[in-house]
Amino acid sequence: MEYEKMLNRLYGSLPEKTTSKERFEIPRLDSRVQGKKTMVNNFSAVVKLIGREEKHVYKYFAKETASSLTIESGKLIMNGKFYPDMLGKLFDSYLKEFVYCHECGKPDTKIVDNQGIKMLKCTACGALSPLKKI
Repeated sequence: MEYEKMLNRLYGSLPEKTTSKERFEIPRLDSRVQGKKTMVNNFSAVVKLIGREEKHVYKYFAKETASSLTIESGKLIMNGKFYPDMLGKLFDSYLKEFVYCHECGKPDTKIVDNQGIKMLKCTACGALSPLKKI
């Protein structure tokens, strides 16, 4: 058999899930403005999905929005009006800095402590990158 025919036969035998390229899809933050407060309804679920602590994401949002926040039964309540597009950009910047690997761009990372310095360790490529303090 020729190489191309064998390759096509191999791809044909793979399940659909294996051939798809996107395997990690982060849901958008489900937020709404009520009066002078903004509620992010799926905050705990999204934070759990990206594998980070609520406290870490909470601190980042508090610093970047310069407002007071509270977490009640899985919801993030923010003092101030923050519309979904602004929260989406803020969350994307968090993902870029603290979730996606700075070398290969994959989300297979964890935050480790290396001699008092917080580092982003990629389990896919093994890269270590220092993180900014929040």
